Amino acid sequence: MKKTSLKSALASGKFVAAPGLHDMIAAVVANTFDLPFAYASGYWTTASAHGLPDAGIATYSEMLDRVTTLCRVSNAAIIADADTGYGGLLNVHHTVRGYEQAGVVAIQIEDQEFPKKCGHTPYRRVVPAIDMVEKIKVACEARSSDETLIIARTDARQSEGFEGAVKRGLAYAEAGADVVFLESLESTEEMREACRRITAPMMANMADGGRTPILSARELEEIGYAMAIYPSMTGLAAAQAVQTAMAAFVEHGTSQTPAQPLFDFSEFNQLIGFPEVWEFERRWARDRSAG
Repeated sequence: MKKTSLKSALASGKFVAAPGLHDMIAAVVANTFDLPFAYASGYWTTASAHGLPDAGIATYSEMLDRVTTLCRVSNAAIIADADTGYGGLLNVHHTVRGYEQAGVVAIQIEDQEFPKKCGHTPYRRVVPAIDMVEKIKVACEARSSDETLIIARTDARQSEGFEGAVKRGLAYAEAGADVVFLESLESTEEMREACRRITAPMMANMADGGRTPILSARELEEIGYAMAIYPSMTGLAAAQAVQTAMAAFVEHGTSQTPAQPLFDFSEFNQLIGFPEVWEFERRWARDRSAG
């Protein structure tokens, strides 16, 4: 199916809100809501696929495999976290080509040193701004279609302060980034000022439990953002549901308790595609019996 164009959505001035999809169960459930965009988070992809922290441990190949699967399963157009581009300039070129072929509509690259760390955890270090500028230029040149957008993220707020982060954002926009992303801003005042000073489309990260205030899409649009990601939502919701279910199971010794509603099994069979399997089996069972 044809996915929604992020480039066209931003050009139209329509605010883009993309919830994170941490695994394929979240993706098939989200398909029932006809979302135009969704986000593939490095943190939650690594956690759900490998049970590991977002600390540069997962490889490019592992992440590409997960992103490719998500693009196939989800009806939404996928905005994908590509960490640092998984290395130097040649790696960035290879990453952009691979993610674009996977089917994403935007590729997010950050200016952290390798191995990177989650943007809302400590001990992040950034590369020199000129190194990231070169990565952005390589990323823009590597893409086959200008429908594939490059999102440039800076993690400099922690080490270089707000002014340092804004300075990098301006440089990244000048280098050709389609969208600029200042990670871990710490107040609505900083968010508003960043949007005032950087004229490129700005993306906000609404990471539940992180350092940035969580605002609604309407509030973010009013501040001046063009788009926002909500990367933690389905992952944290799923973790809470599992914790609640396990607590009820330990207490009652059964999965069937009023304390934990379960998704309807028959409905999930429909979402995951079993009707097509059953129809295939009915067809071929008839053909075999006729022969």
